[in-house]
Amino acid sequence: MTSIAALPATRPSQSQRVSLRGLDHHVLTWGDPSARKLFLLHGWMDVAASFQFLVDALAGEWYAIAPDLRGYGRSGWQPQGYWFPDYVADLEALLDVFAPGEAAALVGHSLGGNIVMHYAGVRPQRVRAVVSLDGFGIPAEDAALAPSKFRAWLDAQLQPAEFAPYASLQRVAARLVKNNPRLTAERAHFLARHWAEEQADGSARLTSDPRHKLPFPTVYRVEEVFAIWRSIRAPVLWLVGAESNLPRWLDGPAENEDADPFAGVRRRLAHFADGRLEVIADAGHMLQHDQPAAVAAVIEPFLAGAP
Repeated sequence: MTSIAALPATRPSQSQRVSLRGLDHHVLTWGDPSARKLFLLHGWMDVAASFQFLVDALAGEWYAIAPDLRGYGRSGWQPQGYWFPDYVADLEALLDVFAPGEAAALVGHSLGGNIVMHYAGVRPQRVRAVVSLDGFGIPAEDAALAPSKFRAWLDAQLQPAEFAPYASLQRVAARLVKNNPRLTAERAHFLARHWAEEQADGSARLTSDPRHKLPFPTVYRVEEVFAIWRSIRAPVLWLVGAESNLPRWLDGPAENEDADPFAGVRRRLAHFADGRLEVIADAGHMLQHDQPAAVAAVIEPFLAGAP
């Protein structure tokens, strides 16, 4: 078998197994458990180790806690599929294990950002600060789509979802770089070892459940999401990559993109009682990979100022 070099990490992680709502979860932690706690939730088709570069860039002493969400990485799979409310409930179970009775600082990327914001609106007393990295909901959907969405979901159940194998972990790393050209080869190799497992013949298979590829049967009701966001009492920080394609995907091109390419994002931010937006230069959607030092430099003062 071919080995792949580990990334020199300034902060070593600890791996543990935790049962959350009856499902086995893999959780990574960094730092001293007596330090300030920071919960980190990854995005779709990602893993907890994706935060290694951000944790390395933190200047202060933190006890950082990042789970592989259900069905991702080395956490347990759910044969019946994956539903957003389960991620929110899993987060509450995680807080009950690592920070019972405490108001937590939450950071999430993409899907993870939507999870932490949802939780902060439903359980405002459990959250003291929220940071979302390039995660601002998804485009609004018309209720008229409901029959076709449900039909597509039923049709998808007839064919088991699968991920194609890779010839090697190096090929996985190459795919990561193709997806994000800003990713250095060293970081891609590090991530590949967590995204995939090497097989006896040297090939590699992704560790996450391919059922995540299945479509959702429900319409995204953005007004319900806005109502939850308006219930958040903690300060909220949104970070967007200057070259992320997410703002255009959310609301289509801004009326005057030259003046403000993030106009649609700012409109959504207006639903928070205390929210602000920061743009990270020379970064795309994976801004915690592209510019971890810049992301850390914005997050830490924000968390320090949170009540």
